[in-house]
Amino acid sequence: MRTLLLVANWKMHKGVQEAVAYTRALLTQASDFKDTEVVIAPSFTAIAAVAEAARATRFGVSAQNVAADPEGAFTGEVSASMIKDAGATSVIIGHSERRRMYGETDTIVNRKLRAARAVGLRPIVCIGETLDEREGGRTFSVIDRQITGGLDGFTADDVAGFVMAYEPVWAIGTGRTATTAEAGAVHEHIRGRLRQGFGAAASERCRILYGGSVRADIIQGLMALPDVDGALVGGNSLDVGTFSEIVRRARR
Repeated sequence: MRTLLLVANWKMHKGVQEAVAYTRALLTQASDFKDTEVVIAPSFTAIAAVAEAARATRFGVSAQNVAADPEGAFTGEVSASMIKDAGATSVIIGHSERRRMYGETDTIVNRKLRAARAVGLRPIVCIGETLDEREGGRTFSVIDRQITGGLDGFTADDVAGFVMAYEPVWAIGTGRTATTAEAGAVHEHIRGRLRQGFGAAASERCRILYGGSVRADIIQGLMALPDVDGALVGGNSLDVGTFSEIVRRARR
């Protein structure tokens, strides 16, 4: 059985003091999060402080992005080794906002995955379709393209340790959520595509998260799906009480 994984992606919210206060408050609820891995993804500036607050606990820390290059004259970029040095153990790569707003392609996602893998960071690889692509019947072809391009050159052992996150882009920040049937069909397809490309063992070990307007009232239905292994939570992770409730309800 794959351990459920809940990731709080704060995006561009919370300074250092607020991030630490949230982490400490969430830790008081940790006894309720049995059999669940919880990861906090703060801004770059708060990674070290959150990692320190969560040290020697069951909570993990993730960056929200990473540079594709290990070092160099790239003003404003943050490398994988810098992220690891700050205390993170995971990194979100290819989030729909990065793809849409900053032009990240599958090739760039692949380079970032290589950079993260080189220093031992666990990638949380985001894939998903837009509303136009879904309405045009292209959901599965888009998913296939993103998996093929993003994971090109990686081995079965690599992929077994990755986390995939399905983001129906049309559901992010809109209040819309994929139905359990819609989410289940795409997650099943992703698992099958991983099985086809990397073998049964890798596909069964790789966790696949759902990430589209995750709420407490829908989390149980999603977690009941056999190929959903947790959630990448955006706006509803900003309030510690709301996120705690989501984690508590995330049971198989």
